[in-house]
Amino acid sequence: MIDFSAATVETIKSVGGQCMYEQVTHLRASGPAVPVQLPEGVGAWSVSRGDVVKRLLTHPGVSRNLRETVPAYVPGSVPWLAPWVDVESMATTDGSAHARLRKLVTPAFTPRRVEKLRVQIEAIVAGLLDGLKQRAGREPVDLHTEFSYQVPTRVICGLFGVPDDQRPEVLRAFRVVATTDVPEEESVAVFNDLEAAMRLLIDTKRETPGDDLTSFLIAARDSGEEPLTSHELISTLLLMIGGGSQTTINLIDHTIREVLARPDQLDLLRSDPDRWDDAIEESLRAHCPVMHLPMRWATEDIDLGEGVVIRAGDAILICYGAHGRDPGVHQDPETFDINRENKDHLAFGLGAHFCPGSHLARLEARVALPALFDCFPELALAVAPQDVRPGQTFIGNDIAALPVRLRRT
Repeated sequence: MIDFSAATVETIKSVGGQCMYEQVTHLRASGPAVPVQLPEGVGAWSVSRGDVVKRLLTHPGVSRNLRETVPAYVPGSVPWLAPWVDVESMATTDGSAHARLRKLVTPAFTPRRVEKLRVQIEAIVAGLLDGLKQRAGREPVDLHTEFSYQVPTRVICGLFGVPDDQRPEVLRAFRVVATTDVPEEESVAVFNDLEAAMRLLIDTKRETPGDDLTSFLIAARDSGEEPLTSHELISTLLLMIGGGSQTTINLIDHTIREVLARPDQLDLLRSDPDRWDDAIEESLRAHCPVMHLPMRWATEDIDLGEGVVIRAGDAILICYGAHGRDPGVHQDPETFDINRENKDHLAFGLGAHFCPGSHLARLEARVALPALFDCFPELALAVAPQDVRPGQTFIGNDIAALPVRLRRT
């Protein structure tokens, strides 16, 4: 167990969708930070006010590194949390250690290099749409499974050179690890499966290197001035493959649902396809793909006012999606409106830990979304917008299924 200084007053629910949004709204009204209970009895300060979120994301007294902040913590002692805190990657390091790991990855995700991937992304999207054309008719199709999920996972697996025969196991484990309501034994097994999948990928690329990021990271580990340890290499692959797919899956899913639920917005996009950039940013604001990313830790006492003091060693659960839905930041924040002037969001973080893959996520959505709606001009939801089923997790802002009718004319 991880020590926590306050008595928890609420339990974070392992549900998504509107229930998750309603709980965030309630917590925001309750204070600048609220002591909550997470799975397996973990206590943390839930932060869901936009201004406080921004403050803590760049606060010098807040760390990503559990090992250094809470020396008494035993790795593996909290199975659901282990994949998020027991790794050693950009997401769990600070300062020079973070900079060292980050500089190995960020050159591959500059706007210029990402733009070179456009042709590959267009080919992936075109192939998926050709398959969906054969499914057009009266029967609903789950667009989450058949399209939104497929685009980012194929792109990221291609970028990291994951062989076709290894992809099903890699993606299965990533799907499960983001779910927070699985039994403890399953959490342990899934994390072990993930590490095993990464080791197999590394072994494969050692034997047969290619023009991919896994091979690049292995070479950097072997010949660089500051070589990656085995643990760092596995952790970096876990971060980049998992984070590089799930975020974009959720972005595509939510944008499709919102546009189909708002014919006025779809009309604007049809009249001016350049407005898809606005739709993507508005989706990132209203439906942040990652709501909570465990975990940050206080390295000193932090007084937030209103009688709330986060003590050194306490866990902090920052709600990345709270800023975009905060009525103190945005007027009528629950309404999806591509004409909104201020679309400010924290979907890709803030400060030193800003997501290096943000350009890629935006490009994938920018290619996939207009192509989908051009291919199926009369695409329609097969259920009411509020009946689109969310994922059962408070971490990602997942959609479990997106049933649509694929009408082409």
